[in-house]
Amino acid sequence: MTRYFIYTMLVLAGLMPANAQTLEKMNWFNEPAEWKTTGNSLSMSVTPHSDYWRISHYGFTVDDAPFYYAEYGGEFEAKVKISGDYKVRFDQAGMMIRIDHENYIKAGIEFVDGKYNLSTVVTHHTSDWSVLALDRPVESIWIKAVRRLDAVEIFYSFDDKEYHMMRNAWMEASCPMKVGMFAACPDGDGFKASFSDFTVRHLPDTVRGRWLEKNAE
Repeated sequence: MTRYFIYTMLVLAGLMPANAQTLEKMNWFNEPAEWKTTGNSLSMSVTPHSDYWRISHYGFTVDDAPFYYAEYGGEFEAKVKISGDYKVRFDQAGMMIRIDHENYIKAGIEFVDGKYNLSTVVTHHTSDWSVLALDRPVESIWIKAVRRLDAVEIFYSFDDKEYHMMRNAWMEASCPMKVGMFAACPDGDGFKASFSDFTVRHLPDTVRGRWLEKNAE
């Protein structure tokens, strides 16, 4: 058996540990006025009247909400636990995966019409938005993203055990991505958001793995 095959089996069996990101070594895009990290937790006061959106439906472009990230290449699985003191329409917090200002995915909880919604925005020059209303408020939620080739799968969970898919979206393959935590407050004067247990686990490269298997001695 090739080393790649053995490594793949260990990953699938859960015997290769996830890599906890050291929060102190991450970077800010649109740093908020107040924030802090404690161990594996990040809390922030979300910047008022800030968001990520491009052009479609509303006719404007904004790219000014807080985003705390690290950069990763290749294929990976990332997840984080999210909670927020949501107050007004469109208050939101979650995970963002971003190539640049025209290509990104943000997913998490968004407060709309007095309800908690699972929300995903996919942007390739213009933004689209999908939501799923929850039947009750939730104290926290887990978001997981799995990048494979030219696709990113987004999942949610209430307990970090049972995950359900929210979205499968195209994203350019074989280029570095900024991965991390964001929050936005388009209509309000800000709110408190917190994140914990942010991890990123690199996955075996699919194309290289296929080549190795095909050309194994």
